[in-house]
Amino acid sequence: MEFNLADIARALAVAIPDREYFVQGETRLTYAEFVRRSLHLANALSARGLGCHIERTALARHESGQDHLALYLHNGHEYLEGLIGAYAARVAPFNVNYRYVDDELVYLLHDQAAAAIIYHSAFAPTLQRIRQRVGALRVLLQVSDESGHGLLDGAEWYEDALTTNAAQTPAVTPRPDDLYVLCTGGTTGMPKGVLWRQSDIFVAALSGASTRLGREFESMDEIVEEATARGDRFRNMTTSPLMHGAAQWQALSALTHGNAIVLPRRSASLDPADVWRTAERERVTMLQIIGDSFAGPLLDELDRTRYDLSALRIVMNGGAVLSAGAKQRLLRHLPRLAIGDGLGTSEAGATAVSTSNGDVIATNEFDLRPGSSVLSADLSRILTAGEDELGWLATSGRIPLGYFGDAAKTARTFPTIDGVRYVVAGDRARLLDDGRAELHGRDSATINSGGEKIFAEEVEGALMTHPAVVDVVVCGRPSQRWGSEVVAVVALRPDPDASVTVDDLLASAAATLARYKLPKAVLFRNRIERSPAGKVDYEWARRQMLANE
Repeated sequence: MEFNLADIARALAVAIPDREYFVQGETRLTYAEFVRRSLHLANALSARGLGCHIERTALARHESGQDHLALYLHNGHEYLEGLIGAYAARVAPFNVNYRYVDDELVYLLHDQAAAAIIYHSAFAPTLQRIRQRVGALRVLLQVSDESGHGLLDGAEWYEDALTTNAAQTPAVTPRPDDLYVLCTGGTTGMPKGVLWRQSDIFVAALSGASTRLGREFESMDEIVEEATARGDRFRNMTTSPLMHGAAQWQALSALTHGNAIVLPRRSASLDPADVWRTAERERVTMLQIIGDSFAGPLLDELDRTRYDLSALRIVMNGGAVLSAGAKQRLLRHLPRLAIGDGLGTSEAGATAVSTSNGDVIATNEFDLRPGSSVLSADLSRILTAGEDELGWLATSGRIPLGYFGDAAKTARTFPTIDGVRYVVAGDRARLLDDGRAELHGRDSATINSGGEKIFAEEVEGALMTHPAVVDVVVCGRPSQRWGSEVVAVVALRPDPDASVTVDDLLASAAATLARYKLPKAVLFRNRIERSPAGKVDYEWARRQMLANE
């Protein structure tokens, strides 16, 4: 049996109606309340003519027969209602980076053929400027916020749309192959919408397998039984924006497991004190972060202030590198903590994991999840343990259909090898003797310097070992001698007594890095520009490098 996420949510609302699902500040929603609001939205979308118009079986992998709904929102219950409500109406919602400027936003809304949008009032001025350039938008639902901006002409208040539509089950029947759409971050190119069948993303990224039975769920009764038995002791917290896949997966995994999802009160930016106060108050058991850019400020706050975090058992990292130094600092504060590194992409779901605790600090070696493997460099075969070849991390089985509207890129990223369809998202890896994968980073972040391939993430990790470094990004820049040379942009801790030189940083990195991989230049900046999801702004980094040539 396969599943639609809206169906799972409805089943759990019946089984555990009074269990808390959503917490943010003073806002608290039980499973029954959350699903009721989602069904109000589903009927509002259906009443405005949105839904599925062509069934999946009649479409190519890169095509969609559903109306697409843009979620242009800060974190809040409206974001998750937007997902589940849209699924119940057979509408395909997709994530919008709320930091996009006009041209980027126009591109994304066009590229994803947005027919409708749910947006916070804070973004109304931007949306007003570009409306004439995205004429396909038929439905605009505006969520009130503290910005005070009025309702756009032709738009409706989100809450009004909910209250004027009933909460009964919509007339349409969701299907397991209805779409889950996740737009890539665009850090190495223009964003693309990855098309997943909901039944596939459920298994690939939302823990859609029974922990008790050790296999995929085979009935709705099994899902409900495990969620009911789990009780209300698990409370998951995400610190990153829900527009980012890792945060969405955390929130939707909590939903399908009968857990609570807790959000910090502040949603527009990371507020470390707010995060820890919330974790303390809500007795959070698992915290999701994104790399050192999130861990650093959170750890600095723990250095300053004591919090009761005795309920916290797991910190789950994904989306960016969490350095060994950051893990060691976390364990000094919370010795019983388990730190998980989840390796995954928009195109592959969760592919591998490593765990650090008081005894072991994992770095770049990962246990592959079922369906994941390492392919040879020429994509001709699956590598076996111990072959000393740098290949490609790949996943088969529960993988996406492809990229929306892009047949050529779909064919390149999802090759068929010996009759098996894989996704090769661009991560380079080596399969070790024990069957684990040694990750070498994204091919798009590989620097070819004098014929040697240097992986930016490896250099970043080495530089982060210096205690004065708070953040770093490594890129290549043109070089007459080397073709391309390694350059690092480094942000140091704001310690007026610290005196750190380039030689100091290179000496520290040289302890774990071959000399040919060391940066040819190091640029110091007050901070590293990143997206709200912790992703590096590579265009910003390249501008810094070019400006200092």
